[in-house]
Amino acid sequence: LDAGLPCAEITFRTAAAEDCIRAIAHAYPQIIPGAGTVLTAEQAERAVRGGARYIVSPGFDVRVVDWCLARQVPVMPGVATPTEILMALDKGISLLKFFPPAALGGVRMLEALAAVFGGVRFVPTGGVTADNLPNYQKLASVFAVGGTWLVSGKSLAAGAIGEVTRPAREAVETMARERAHGGGQ
Repeated sequence: LDAGLPCAEITFRTAAAEDCIRAIAHAYPQIIPGAGTVLTAEQAERAVRGGARYIVSPGFDVRVVDWCLARQVPVMPGVATPTEILMALDKGISLLKFFPPAALGGVRMLEALAAVFGGVRFVPTGGVTADNLPNYQKLASVFAVGGTWLVSGKSLAAGAIGEVTRPAREAVETMARERAHGGGQ
């Protein structure tokens, strides 16, 4: 929040995810908490019960998508292929996680997909770094990016808040510069 990011995606890679979402939602109502790495509809339900306001999945799981849509919970399924994009569009979803971009061809793959799927916006995560962030942000099809470099677990454990917020603040500034020069959103 101090770095200018109004949302936080808490991944379900840990058993504490639901409790973390609940703690953030309660202590920081100005933050939009979400749940990431949601693999099942049961995890989506737990996340929403904890206060998550959106769900992110690494792939397109129809059960997770249908659970979210039935409850009007924003969902961003992960896609890696044109077939998965078509599946998402069939469900009325056009904001998609692109995962894992580094392994799938990165910027070149997104450019190719955007040429075919003009109304689709992507959030690449997995291999996005401070160094390659500007390359992604230049693409009009990129809505946002995510990456583990934004929060250093080591800095967080040490309580070095300045070091925790520095990478996120730099990313926000990089994205703002790109927008000002006609890049992505």
